[in-house]
Amino acid sequence: MAKRSAKKPDFETALAELEALVEKMEQGDLSLDESLQQFERGVQLTRSCQQALQEAEQKVQVLLQKDGQDSLEPFAGDDAESS
Repeated sequence: MAKRSAKKPDFETALAELEALVEKMEQGDLSLDESLQQFERGVQLTRSCQQALQEAEQKVQVLLQKDGQDSLEPFAGDDAESS
């Protein structure tokens, strides 16, 4: 039987859990041991989020490559829009 708990959470789930964890820790109601456990979980979630962002950035770079050269273009929401 496969364990689902071993599966890495997606970015949005990890970020939401991290935000809830930070809020809980900021309240200051946790014991030292609980705080350390929550901090360790926060580090895991942060690393997971960073990895997801790096993977997304790599995918974007691959999609934007043209003829083996990067061709990054300004974001459409930037000041100068081409007509």
